[in-house]
Amino acid sequence: MGLLDDKVVLVNGGSQGVGAAVARAAVREGAAVAVAGRRAEPGEALAAELTAAGGQALFVRADLADAERARSSVAEVVAAYGRIDCLVNSAGLTSRGTLLDTTPELFDQHIAINLKAPFFAMQAAVADMVTRGAPGTIVNIITSSAHGGQPFLAPYVAAKAGLMGLTRNAAHAHRWDRVRINGLNIGWTATEGEDVTQKTFHAASDDWREQAAARLPMGKLGQPDEIADFVVFLLSERSGVVTGSVIDWDQNVLGGLD
Repeated sequence: MGLLDDKVVLVNGGSQGVGAAVARAAVREGAAVAVAGRRAEPGEALAAELTAAGGQALFVRADLADAERARSSVAEVVAAYGRIDCLVNSAGLTSRGTLLDTTPELFDQHIAINLKAPFFAMQAAVADMVTRGAPGTIVNIITSSAHGGQPFLAPYVAAKAGLMGLTRNAAHAHRWDRVRINGLNIGWTATEGEDVTQKTFHAASDDWREQAAARLPMGKLGQPDEIADFVVFLLSERSGVVTGSVIDWDQNVLGGLD
């Protein structure tokens, strides 16, 4: 018995990084999975990989910065599978910007991907669950930086802090519908996107992961497969009645000082 047997799971931003790891873990645990993203090539490749491994998977092409496409990503899953049981919002934009140099355009991009897309995907998913009178679960991938973050993450923090509040608000609003909504504040994680970010914005060398790991308490960055296992647990009935929780998944302790 898998943790997600017979569940239909949509992973927005699921074609690479943490989202792809969640999709793999969900299929392993028995779910039918849809991954949504802007780029067709990696999304279709992942869906083919999951199908070849014996799973049930499809790719939904969607530019999630468009609120209508965020909603229609859910509609396409419902059309294909008849319903949606679980939603994971893992799409994220991490372009750098400080309070002083962030342009309105950059700010709007962060709001569109990191806050507006999850809002309207949740709206569509919860509407399907409520209409059917069926329980469901949602996990939002947020960030430990939502508590404050570095100066160069100003628009990112603004949007993700909003998502942290939205997670709790929506969980409270729909607790009597038996829709559980939780968030995960992940720390520094070894993903393809983070590799691009480090090299683009911080002139990092190819061995930046090893250098970073040497400075971290656990000797490694966060691993997508480990995060994925935790997300699957939150999506599953094994996480019980938990809702409205935003869990700090990091090796740095908030409030701890040396």
